[in-house]
Amino acid sequence: MKNEKTEKPFLSGFAAIIGRPNVGKSTMMNAMVGEKVAIVSNRPQTTRNRIMGVATDANWQIVFLDTPGLHKPRTRLGEYMVKSAQDAMDGIDVLIVMVDVCEIGPQDRAIVSEMAGRSVRKILVLNKTDAADEARVMAAIQSFAGEAYDAIVPISARTGKGMEELRKTIVSYLPEGPKYFPDDMMTDQPERVICAEIIREKALLHLREEVPHGIGVEMMAINKLSDNMTEIHATIYCERASHKGIIIGKQGAMLRTIGAEARKDIENLLGTRINLQLWVKVREDWRNRLGDLRTLGYENT
Repeated sequence: MKNEKTEKPFLSGFAAIIGRPNVGKSTMMNAMVGEKVAIVSNRPQTTRNRIMGVATDANWQIVFLDTPGLHKPRTRLGEYMVKSAQDAMDGIDVLIVMVDVCEIGPQDRAIVSEMAGRSVRKILVLNKTDAADEARVMAAIQSFAGEAYDAIVPISARTGKGMEELRKTIVSYLPEGPKYFPDDMMTDQPERVICAEIIREKALLHLREEVPHGIGVEMMAINKLSDNMTEIHATIYCERASHKGIIIGKQGAMLRTIGAEARKDIENLLGTRINLQLWVKVREDWRNRLGDLRTLGYENT
């Protein structure tokens, strides 16, 4: 396929982003796509599903597959997350393996070595270089020099440093192919899923250490009341009665904070004013219950 205006071959393909939790995979994909299509926080295992983000230019289209962090699962939800990451690597054109250059540990090195054996074009991305000095970055590059990767690219997904080089490197590995998605499409996630994830993101940002992993969000209803007003009803689930009190907060203060911040992002997403109604319910051990996992959008469990 050729671009009719430039007569250059049109390049397109799928690129999976793999790594342990909290190395910046979602931040990188959002930066590449140019829109927030995946939620981010400093909590491990923020991403629970395989999330698609599409970056399109006149001569190429990259379909990114952001994946949950690879980890040793302790719940059925964890097993689903790891399987989602592994399934995302089927049929891809480029494999992006990411590590946090400031915190390279045995798990990172095991992932890098395991992925090096895959028969696909591979890029090792060293993220968070904005928090590391040049000597540390160079030492990290040297330490991975023996691995079978086509390129090693240091970046800061947060500041944008190195991102253009990474984009050019990915494009150089794409095969000639069709434009899989329209120019204005940036993700395959339905609006109701993105809205639920935005609410979960705001909860992750504000809640204590033990609470976030046990939170799920179910969209109960999205009703367009007029061209400029949409009403959304959502339920935040947690696993313990004590967690419910923390999520609601004193006189409802925490729930109001979560709702206010989520409402702003959802209004930007949908382009209308939002009346957001949130409830909090306890579902004990929902992360190990197949019915609950499916209800909350974690399919194929």
